[in-house]
Amino acid sequence: MPSWAVALGEYGWLLWRVVGCLRFSFTDRRRILYQLEHIGVNSVPLVLLIGFFAGSIIAWQGAYQIKGLAPLTVLGGQSAKVIMMEIGPVLTALIIAGRIGSSLTAEIGSMKITEQIDALRTLSIDPIRYIVLPRFLGLTVMMPILTLFANLMGLIGAFVIMRNFLAITQEEFVDSVKVYFEIKDLLSGLLKGTIFGILIGTIGCYFGMNTAGGSEGVGRSTIFSFVYTALSILVADYFLWLVLF
Repeated sequence: MPSWAVALGEYGWLLWRVVGCLRFSFTDRRRILYQLEHIGVNSVPLVLLIGFFAGSIIAWQGAYQIKGLAPLTVLGGQSAKVIMMEIGPVLTALIIAGRIGSSLTAEIGSMKITEQIDALRTLSIDPIRYIVLPRFLGLTVMMPILTLFANLMGLIGAFVIMRNFLAITQEEFVDSVKVYFEIKDLLSGLLKGTIFGILIGTIGCYFGMNTAGGSEGVGRSTIFSFVYTALSILVADYFLWLVLF
């Protein structure tokens, strides 16, 4: 059997075991709350900063593309749609994959090569419940929330550029958003964020749990974790577009 098929089967088995541990969520709430803070609260400043500049870039690029084709007054609504449907969830997911996904792979990988995971099994503690479940839930819950923050700062960044450099008034910006924005745009972005959170958590934990080869293996797993997570985010984004739109 090809190695990729074996790896895919192992990943599916890990995901199935995590789902089976969800019934312990309330019992393990302390570890889960810690991960919610570590993943969500500590990532907010970075998400806000990148969201602001991403929205600014969308405004500049949109103005350049529609120049001579449509009035600039439509730019606010179109920027809002792009930010909430695509830029917000995807960019936030890639940021969190680099900041959190890679770090949890390195953390779990270090536990694996120092035999801490084997020690948990010796004590009859399920490593999936103790290690993977809190991180999985932390990413799944916090990703749509972080996406909301990125959307908000993206809109603020776009408005700042339009107001100060493109001569678009606040009334024109708000009216354009009202005309072109649909609640479906926001909900689809939040759905994407949730799915991306699941991918980041499970792929990062999978590579961490399968680390071998000492410290060099930890570095190799960390690289593979980010590469495959980023790839899976973009592939999932493509198929979600086909389904949602």
